[in-house]
Amino acid sequence: MSQSTDATLDSAAETAINQCLALGAEESCAVVTDDERLPIGRALYDAARAVTDEVVLLQYPPGDQHGTEPPAPVAAAMRGADVVFCPTTKSLSHTRARSGANEAGARVATLPGITESVFTTGLDTDYRAIEQSCETVLDAVADASEVRVTSPAGTDITFEPGEHEWLADTGIVHEAGAMSNLPAGEVFVSPENANGTYVVDGTMMPHGLVDTPIEFTVEGGFVTDIEDERIRKQVERGAEEVGDDAYNLAELGIGTNAAISQLVGSVLLDEKAAGTVHIAIGDDHGIGGDTQAPLHLDGILRDPTVYADGEELALPEANGA
Repeated sequence: MSQSTDATLDSAAETAINQCLALGAEESCAVVTDDERLPIGRALYDAARAVTDEVVLLQYPPGDQHGTEPPAPVAAAMRGADVVFCPTTKSLSHTRARSGANEAGARVATLPGITESVFTTGLDTDYRAIEQSCETVLDAVADASEVRVTSPAGTDITFEPGEHEWLADTGIVHEAGAMSNLPAGEVFVSPENANGTYVVDGTMMPHGLVDTPIEFTVEGGFVTDIEDERIRKQVERGAEEVGDDAYNLAELGIGTNAAISQLVGSVLLDEKAAGTVHIAIGDDHGIGGDTQAPLHLDGILRDPTVYADGEELALPEANGA
């Protein structure tokens, strides 16, 4: 049995294996990673290997962008496992491989863009407390026909969830077919319609922490104008493959992880920060929508105000806020 050389990675991996996914001794586990995230993959493999003999570590070259499908043998291994971890450079959250594994009954945790620092920081928390915070937010928005978000940076956008269900990413993945992002902590929906303007002044790839706020215009559920050239070109590349679906307004999310007290430039971590909102473009088929696209681009908003059917929500606060 191989050993991870970093004790902090070992501890975080043990939290993921034992608390978040609750891997059992009679279960199988597939750890899917790539060339740039191998130390985290190995730490998860070692933690899983301490629980079960039915574990495999799969490594492949990083995908071109978030939402790119992994190689076919990787997808097959994901479908065949009871528990799947995906610490990868580019996100597998919004892929057919991930949804196919869930449909086959696997419990899946994706860790897109994970770094060793984010891995150790984001998993050093009480996931039962995150679960409770998610339930509180979910109760406030679940039946709303209209959700409006404003922010000091200039955001003013209204979402109509329609028949799409609000979901919670708590990090507790104990039921067959369930899925979570790790680190976790958000309540989110794929809205049926949205109109207005949102301004990203937190984190968004490829920039990380943005130097200048980025404005997006949304009409009829589609992004019609993107102020930033690099992001616009990413979406245009997706549109070459799937047409207007690349411009789909895919997600509205509310962060609930009180352990994240400041944005660090990692979308994976920052979108979970308590009291933030994130809005995404592109694929939503894995989160309750019906659009499949080769990208899912999240942008995080600082200091938002959220109204559910006109009533302001009390958003979660970071520890020490």
